[in-house]
Amino acid sequence: MTSAPDRPQIRPAIADLPAYVPGKPPAARDGVPTYKLSSNENPFPPLAGILEAATDAAGAMNRYPDMGCTALYARLSEHLGVPVTHLAAGTGSVAVLYHLLQAFCEAGDEVVYAWRSFEAYPIAVAVTGATSVQVPLDAEARHDLGAMAAAITDRTKVVIVCTPNNPTGPAVGRTELQEFLAKVPSHVVVVVDEAYREFVRIEDPVDAVDLYRDRDNVAVMRTFAKAYGLAGFRVGYVIAPEPIASAVRACALPFGVSSVAQAAAVASLEREKELLERVETLVVERGRVVEALREQGWDVPDPQGNFVWLKLGDRTVEFAAAADEAGVMVRPFAGDGARISIGDPKGNDIFLSVAARFVR
Repeated sequence: MTSAPDRPQIRPAIADLPAYVPGKPPAARDGVPTYKLSSNENPFPPLAGILEAATDAAGAMNRYPDMGCTALYARLSEHLGVPVTHLAAGTGSVAVLYHLLQAFCEAGDEVVYAWRSFEAYPIAVAVTGATSVQVPLDAEARHDLGAMAAAITDRTKVVIVCTPNNPTGPAVGRTELQEFLAKVPSHVVVVVDEAYREFVRIEDPVDAVDLYRDRDNVAVMRTFAKAYGLAGFRVGYVIAPEPIASAVRACALPFGVSSVAQAAAVASLEREKELLERVETLVVERGRVVEALREQGWDVPDPQGNFVWLKLGDRTVEFAAAADEAGVMVRPFAGDGARISIGDPKGNDIFLSVAARFVR
């Protein structure tokens, strides 16, 4: 007879979870301006109309939020041309991913995704008890979709495509994604993570919402955190066929998206033109930063998000420390590289000065 343990037992999958590392915030220093380029945040402050909508909603903080996200779903339905029943919101698109994986995965299942990619993926997969199948990026830091298709087995339940890829930057083209989807078995859910889609400027861009319309297994994740500047309010959503969206809603925490977040998201959609003008400003600044890096001698992967990637290998931690000393916080991935968000031009210039000292 096996004796009972003498203390509560944590599931092995949870005990072994890798830690999610947030972008380091800047510390105030006397006489030294500091800039946070470590979290892919939109550097612009909120537009007046959006701030007013959030402030008004905060006046009812004694009431629970609308659990059905009625106004948000109605506006998204109109905006995207999709049925309300094909929408599911959560506290950021990462929460939506957690809910989706909980709905479809359990111990013994597999989830295929590129690596390196968004560091929350292995955590979200492990929480379900499923196994991550990480497919290396190609030499240009892009998704190797052929290898990802080959990695699908009878145990695969979900495949994740992050485009543009966080943290390396390249985006998947529409034609290559269509070819990939044709190779994926119809019972495997394909999650297309488009957190940075508004920043993409390639010849054959993906609009995964168009691709999902004729497929029963495609789910499109989007967020208000990046282009719309609502990172602090945590609201993301998925567009998917009704059975998938319904399963995501079933797994979501009750009242997960706050009233303030819902109001700000609706107001952001009403002011999308102004917000996308800001995105264009960031894209232009991204181009300036990339041109400067390449003139320095860096081989920068094609950046299609609001960030750039430097492959630094064993110099990554040293580079992050040097940037920190100069007043710029970047996001290091030890032994691999560093992701640097596009922010205030003054902060970007400090980053470029540090990069010039490290280029080989």
